[in-house]
Amino acid sequence: MTTLFSKIIAREIPADIVYEDEHCLAFRDINPQAPVHVLLIPKREIPKLADAAADDQALLGHLLLAAGRVARQLGVGEAFRLVVNNGAGAGQTVFHLHLHLLAGRPMHWPPG
Repeated sequence: MTTLFSKIIAREIPADIVYEDEHCLAFRDINPQAPVHVLLIPKREIPKLADAAADDQALLGHLLLAAGRVARQLGVGEAFRLVVNNGAGAGQTVFHLHLHLLAGRPMHWPPG
């Protein structure tokens, strides 16, 4: 299935890319919910976190390490939040696994 994020990976749709390596891509969200709002996506499509399998373990860990790298690169390495929405009921609108990295404002608990 081709998703919006697959098209960004293929450079068919432009994005403000802030980080890329062989396994993932990070780009600024077009509808930011914080001063820093970046999406991290695996280059291999996994529709949602609940669809990940045991052989995705290394990729999932890589995404978390990349999130830390991106946060440091953007100067928010000491205070950021990662969010993963799993399924439509949780607010997922693009069915290609992605992490939201949010920073640059106070984060409250519990989240919405």
